[in-house]
Amino acid sequence: MQFDSHIERLLAVAVDLVNLVTPGDARGVVYEPPTGEALVVGVADATSGPDRRSQPTQAQALSLVEVVPAVRAVFESAERHDLDAAAATVNELLESTGARPRLDADGTGRHQLHFHGPDDGYVRGWQAGLASGLAVALGSDLGGRLGVCAAPACDRVYVDASRNGTRRFCSPQCQSRVKAAAHRARTR
Repeated sequence: MQFDSHIERLLAVAVDLVNLVTPGDARGVVYEPPTGEALVVGVADATSGPDRRSQPTQAQALSLVEVVPAVRAVFESAERHDLDAAAATVNELLESTGARPRLDADGTGRHQLHFHGPDDGYVRGWQAGLASGLAVALGSDLGGRLGVCAAPACDRVYVDASRNGTRRFCSPQCQSRVKAAAHRARTR
């Protein structure tokens, strides 16, 4: 299963930001989100690409992550197979971020699809992109590919890009923890 590369990128950033700023459990340990400069670095890492490093200010990082609770709610609704609730949340995000498709020249004669205006800036651009990426995922047959880790002591989110759509864990570490626990239980 493959999303368009631009949509894959938006969904990956959504996962990274949700997992960055959501307190809870991560891979079997209690997770506290970063604050201050560590949050800015985490947001920069999440929104940077292979050819360009993001450099958000602290105010921009804090503003960008304001949408994370709603983005996480989309993953949680999809995990429960409540795509109506997920779609309602995405529609609210699309409206609140002013998301709209637009083709912008990239300087090499090619055009890139963006979901914000040319003057919207870093925060609005990413917020609108996240909302649009989720909308594209939910608006396709792939809405059920958004999930929350099924491992005990982990509540991280993921996008299932596997061929058969059976992913249940956020990482190979969580999958291994569950398999090892099941093996130990069987051999007792």
